[in-house]
Amino acid sequence: MKELITKLIRKFLNRETISYLVFGVLTTIVNYASYELCKWLGIHYTVSTIIAWILAVAFAYITNKLYVFESKSFEKAVLIREITSFVGCRLFSGLCDLGFMVAAVELIGMNDSIAKLVSNVFVVVINYIFSKLFIFRKK
Repeated sequence: MKELITKLIRKFLNRETISYLVFGVLTTIVNYASYELCKWLGIHYTVSTIIAWILAVAFAYITNKLYVFESKSFEKAVLIREITSFVGCRLFSGLCDLGFMVAAVELIGMNDSIAKLVSNVFVVVINYIFSKLFIFRKK
């Protein structure tokens, strides 16, 4: 049993996973801070969610490419493939985020700031899976 636990820890607690978690937290901060700033400026929570998503996706692409998955190629074809797949996958998770926000705030009556934090936990997990398996996969 001890060997199994050690093997699982080594498999999941590596440089890539830890750096993804660090930059995932930073991306969440960008997303949440942007969202709260937009709300403070009087922008509706749905529009605030979209603006925050755009800023977070830009930050996440750069950090994921360079620091998490260490994709060093800047060839045009590679960049186009990475950016389109990254934005496409993030669009899916962004729609999940927006859907959750509307459901939580409008249907359940949850505080929008709390709903945003809860939603971001799920979004980070979904985005890691997409990034690992599809966007920055090793050949």
